Amino acid sequence: MPLPALRNVEASPMKHEGKVVICLQDPEGFVETPVLLSPTAFAIATLLDGMNEVLDIQYQIARNTGNIISSEDIERVVSYLDEHGYLKSAQFDKLCARVREEFGHAGSRVAYLAGKSYPSEPDELRKYLNDFFISEKGPGRLPDKTAAETSSAKGLIAPHIDFDRGGHVYASAYQRLVKEPTPSTVFVFGVSHAPATTPFILTRKDFETPLGTLKNDREVTDYLAERCAWNPFADEIIHRSEHSIEFQAVMLAHLLGEQVKIVPVLCGLFPENMTDKSDSRVGAINEFLRGVQEIIGKDRKSFAVIAGADLAHVGKRFGDPFDIDEGIIQTVRDRDDEDMGYLKTVNADGWYASVMKDKNERKVCGISCIYAAVKVLEGSVSRGDIIQYDYAPDPFGGIVSFAAVAFS
Repeated sequence: MPLPALRNVEASPMKHEGKVVICLQDPEGFVETPVLLSPTAFAIATLLDGMNEVLDIQYQIARNTGNIISSEDIERVVSYLDEHGYLKSAQFDKLCARVREEFGHAGSRVAYLAGKSYPSEPDELRKYLNDFFISEKGPGRLPDKTAAETSSAKGLIAPHIDFDRGGHVYASAYQRLVKEPTPSTVFVFGVSHAPATTPFILTRKDFETPLGTLKNDREVTDYLAERCAWNPFADEIIHRSEHSIEFQAVMLAHLLGEQVKIVPVLCGLFPENMTDKSDSRVGAINEFLRGVQEIIGKDRKSFAVIAGADLAHVGKRFGDPFDIDEGIIQTVRDRDDEDMGYLKTVNADGWYASVMKDKNERKVCGISCIYAAVKVLEGSVSRGDIIQYDYAPDPFGGIVSFAAVAFS
């Protein structure tokens, strides 16, 4: 009898109690607890394709390694993975249905990562965020709406890497948003790290943060939904655990307060060539973005646009065969600089083509998100300023680059 298949998971090697193990995590967020597998158990897991039986797995491992694995050991791994929600099985279907139902009935999206990636206690969180502004790599002072030397931005690109590694660059970006007039609604484009079936994913839910709840501008959300050639709520569940918008909501609540509304938009995969006018997908994407432009055009002072986006993901953690050295870091920076040259001139098509000219070899995860934000801003802003650029090591081997960009 075929064994159940392994779900789409993220796998990362790490050391635990002096031994190398493989950490499995659920990018869709249905399962919050990661699991640790021995290399042998992970080898078994990789052979769970929904067609292999116990004998098939025993044969494959014996052929690949020369080791004989007992049927009991295979069944034990399968049972462990199924118990924790990592297999495509009836047990996971029940878990998935329960999570979807709870999220569907909720009026707001809870702060999924509060207490995990950042403090959940308000005063502690405010100090935590303020410290990024005055840190060694930060912009040097706390935001000031009246500071003459701070020009107001109508659009930002900020990181979506965790605050611990990228907080100083968040601070450099958001300092440019904190100046009168305060926007009443902010379009927040994020990255769908979980597989999406549509180019944009909307939600009507408000976003909770430890610093207050940001209301969803549902009138705008509904207007955009009508512009879609697809169901923009089909993958709404991805909003539940996706961090790329959550981190922006935390910054907005901290700096602008609960009076600002948001329109949260997750971006899925876009076509390889975004200038191909014969591709109906390109037309549908740009029709949606024209809808955003029309809304902003009615009252530019009331709106701002943010892309929560990281840049390159390079190294063994991300599937590359090499270790990180100074040469790799410089190569990544040179290509990032080349791409960002198009952000300075507010050229969305140029940005996208530049990233894709090597088939996105650096795995720039914010490519669609940045394209959407910059496309919306074309015609309403004159330039993009690269405020700060940095990269951070990935704990499993590799680097992630990110930047603060302000459009004014």
